[in-house]
Amino acid sequence: MRLGRLTAAVSVLALAAATAACGSAEKTIDKEARSGDTKGALIGVTMPTRSSERWIHDGQNVKAALEKLGYKVDLQYAEDDIPTQASQIENQITKGARLLIVASIDGTTLTSQLQQAGDKKIPVIAYDRLLLRTPNVDYYATFDNYKVGVQQATSLLIGLKLKNADGSEGTAKGPFNIELFAGSPDDNNATFFYNGAMSVLKPYIDRGALVVKSGQTDFKPIAILRWQPSTAQKRMEDLLTNTYRDGAKVHGVLSPFDGLSIGILSALKSSGYGTPGQPYPVVTGQDAEVASVKSILAGEQYSTIFKDTRKLAAESVKMADTLLKGGKPAVNNTTDYNNGVKVVPSQLLQSVIVEKSNVKPALIDSGYYTQAQLG
Repeated sequence: MRLGRLTAAVSVLALAAATAACGSAEKTIDKEARSGDTKGALIGVTMPTRSSERWIHDGQNVKAALEKLGYKVDLQYAEDDIPTQASQIENQITKGARLLIVASIDGTTLTSQLQQAGDKKIPVIAYDRLLLRTPNVDYYATFDNYKVGVQQATSLLIGLKLKNADGSEGTAKGPFNIELFAGSPDDNNATFFYNGAMSVLKPYIDRGALVVKSGQTDFKPIAILRWQPSTAQKRMEDLLTNTYRDGAKVHGVLSPFDGLSIGILSALKSSGYGTPGQPYPVVTGQDAEVASVKSILAGEQYSTIFKDTRKLAAESVKMADTLLKGGKPAVNNTTDYNNGVKVVPSQLLQSVIVEKSNVKPALIDSGYYTQAQLG
């Protein structure tokens, strides 16, 4: 009887081992099937708006690169309407998207849709704007946004001649009146830009070389919701009316985005700046949009930060392709981008300060724009 029981036990163990091995093999086969069967797979790509040319380029670049690899792409623009973007993502999930690339309008408002993606094991890549307060974001592709803020502030100092391009101290001493603008409070990048810029500007403010005449230096009062140029223009008009009515002049404006810069310059022009006796202040920017590059060449806007979105698109597409083929995307930052629930593995790209003297090498010689596009 003991021998019979032993034989039975061995048989049960053998059957269990065989079953486990079979299950393991099935999982392996399933994974291989999923990783190998990517041709024609649908990828959902959502961008915030067509009102900024950079997002148009981003969407087109991502779509073209994915299609070149054999994927189908559902590219959507939400025109800065949060419910529209949420609906677009839901539709992409319903259509059977195998992966999502999301440049959010408000990184805090898509938790329900991202949970749907997580429930269906659909990987999510946050594109340039971090998706917040959710565990259901796998990777983040962006630029070194703190460094972008440092570059914006540095270009402001160079324009005011407080600092030289080589990093040495400039010939000017000040004091210079400046005003600060920040990006949208619902965009995680905006605080990185602000913190990077303030790390550079604060010592000059503390010693009196820079004076923020309005007194508005904290993020909240200077933030521009949804990065709207009209909102920035209105704020600049109010500053000129209320803070500079004593005849004082604005010498510099920290602007974190070209769209805001255009609105700020419009307000300044309406107040008499840009005339022979009253030159424009040093106004910064970001994204190297055509209108702002033309403004730089015309001697209006002083600088912009060039972020080569072709490289960002290529990096995001590489991430997507690697994930769908069962691999692990390369990242270079696993510490700084905490979305409130998790630290999201990130790939950070580098940016360049562009002002009048280096428009050609940075933007034309690189093939980002043609000479004809910039006039």
